[in-house]
Amino acid sequence: MVAGSKTRWLTIMIWLLLVVVLSFVWPQVNQEETNSSQLLPDDAMSVEASNISSEQFSNDSGVPLLVVWHRDGGLEEKDYETIQKIYGSLEEEPVSKQKLIPPFAKAPPQALKGASSKDGVALTTPVFFEKGASTESLQHALAQLQERIIDQTSESVFQEDLSEDGLHVRFTGPVGIQIDATELFSNADVTLLMATVGLVLGLLIILYRSPILALVPLVAVGVAYGLISPLLGFMADQGWIVVDSQAISIMTVLLFGAGTDYCLFLISRYRDELRVETDKNIALQKAVSGSGGAIMVSALTTLTGLLTLGLAYYASYDRFAVPFSLSILVIGIAALTLLPAILAILGRVAFVPFIPRTEEMIQEGERKKGKSLRRPESTGPINRAIGRWATDKPWAIILSCTILLGGLALFVPKIDYTYGLLDSFPEDMPSREGFSIIADHYSPGEVAPAQVIVETEGEKVNVIETLSSLSVVGSVSGPVEGSENSSLLKYKVTLAADPYSETAIQSIPNMKSEVAAALEEAGIENAANNVWIGGETAGLYDTKQITKRDQSVIIPAVLIIIAVLLLVYLRSIVAMIYLLGTVVLSYLGALGLGWLIIDYIYEADGMSGLIPLYAFVFLVALGEDYNIFMVSSIWKKRHHMPLKQAIREGVSETSGVIGSAGLILAGTFSVLAVLPLQVLVQFGTVTAIGVLLDTFIVRPLLVPSLTAVLGRFSFWPGKLWKRKDSEGDMVQKEGESME
Repeated sequence: MVAGSKTRWLTIMIWLLLVVVLSFVWPQVNQEETNSSQLLPDDAMSVEASNISSEQFSNDSGVPLLVVWHRDGGLEEKDYETIQKIYGSLEEEPVSKQKLIPPFAKAPPQALKGASSKDGVALTTPVFFEKGASTESLQHALAQLQERIIDQTSESVFQEDLSEDGLHVRFTGPVGIQIDATELFSNADVTLLMATVGLVLGLLIILYRSPILALVPLVAVGVAYGLISPLLGFMADQGWIVVDSQAISIMTVLLFGAGTDYCLFLISRYRDELRVETDKNIALQKAVSGSGGAIMVSALTTLTGLLTLGLAYYASYDRFAVPFSLSILVIGIAALTLLPAILAILGRVAFVPFIPRTEEMIQEGERKKGKSLRRPESTGPINRAIGRWATDKPWAIILSCTILLGGLALFVPKIDYTYGLLDSFPEDMPSREGFSIIADHYSPGEVAPAQVIVETEGEKVNVIETLSSLSVVGSVSGPVEGSENSSLLKYKVTLAADPYSETAIQSIPNMKSEVAAALEEAGIENAANNVWIGGETAGLYDTKQITKRDQSVIIPAVLIIIAVLLLVYLRSIVAMIYLLGTVVLSYLGALGLGWLIIDYIYEADGMSGLIPLYAFVFLVALGEDYNIFMVSSIWKKRHHMPLKQAIREGVSETSGVIGSAGLILAGTFSVLAVLPLQVLVQFGTVTAIGVLLDTFIVRPLLVPSLTAVLGRFSFWPGKLWKRKDSEGDMVQKEGESME
């Protein structure tokens, strides 16, 4: 219907009208991004500790900005005088949303020296801001503070490399990190969108050598994006979903990558139909009916796979579920409605200069021009060769692919993971540089002390002695009594190890169990419920445990859902098993190779602990798209030809479009490298590798070879062993071998 001349303009007008109206009445999604850095659930121990601390032990000082002062060779007398002048100006004329500052202006220089690092090279001074202050207000406040510091020193204190001589100043702490994180994405949406569109356009022109055809998918995806943005903006504005800049960045890449793929699946089928059908509208109708099922099942597979992220407790995962799933749904609908309408208008012109024609049209052109015209082949020699390899040497291919992917998968257990936000920042980001100065010049535990909160129920418990006996603890101070509950005590614990190290992170449960044991000895029942540990180290421990929980829930859920969809579409248990198995093997290989690149080329401290689940969901969901498209071609051809021939022709027929789609999808994910956040760079790297492995190894070689080896069992229990009888009806002959 959508391919017909009567409905093509109506279809396009409906899409454009929806985009214009919804964009006018609803906000765009990037206007509704949250600035909340709270990613852990409310019942996580570190979050509970933070809430108890705010309620019972808060001195109402506000949210701190840490101003780090640094000079190689040691801070000088004039530096301390400068600090006093700055804090004096803050007393007389506070910056925007300033709440509290220490009395450094009245303190003697000697007192400031005593607060500096032991080597005298660094000093950290706080400025506290109002809780709930907007990011815009904090940005304005930091700009004011920076201007005052420059007035007393010079602009170079913020700009020069730390290795240079002289005084250096960096902003870090909660406020500094928040501002840097915001600025990292201030222009990211525009940069990412331009880079993605530019890359996809360039690849389409190179692959299809048609400027019009290169623009058609981008127009369809662009219109779909124009609809998705206000839809998500409305949902976020109503509080139904929470979106952040990271989710929107990856959504943009997914939309253009997967959306272009779906468009190419239809365009490729349309081009094939134009070679045998004179009427362009009939050819388009056949293309939609022939590829529509595979496209919708592919979209449904990806949609449901991504929707499982909603099962996560960790907010970074959960925030992805609805935006990604809705994007895939809309682009799938666009590929089967808007794109055919555009193609119906353009017809064969869309493929200029390589216009597909029927044999009759070519002969007519030869008669008019008086010369022989080139007849384009439906498949190239390389594609036909790949199809032959899969059936002629299946075992050699299976063993080679398994050894390659399995060998890369062996590196997965060797991956080092990191969970801290600062690890994702560029090394020259001010907040990360400031944090590094603190870590380098103060004792490790002072960078991020832990807070241990204990409910003693009025019993005498020697918590300090218990904590001090632990090898990971450097010192303990306190206790401080709760403002409303005197039996609620808080202790400050300075760790003897780097608070961001694996040793420190793994010490958290032991620290809690030791304190709980001391409470039990004092006669307190269910003592574990009376101990809370807060701080950066406890937060990292909670992050690690909760992301592990999410992986253990979501990975099986993805496999089960996609298995059911494959089973319903292909009606083959055997095919469902080996299609899932090959994609999982490809994922493990991508993760192993990605780690080698991250470790040896990027020289990162570790892979973000969020990457394995992100990559799994995307690669398994998107990887099955290509398998479904290719296997559905083999399945259909198997109705009227022997299996080996069906494999050869199915592989050769789909290799070109799937190869192009894979290159485009991998390219769009690699665009994430233009963003400065390392977690996105790493995610883009691993996912692009996985797409390439699936496109050029798993899909054209491993899957067809397995199908050839399994033979008729590939279809079990589906009844696809059929041939035509004398009257042309499809029948099945029991026990017949169709090789």
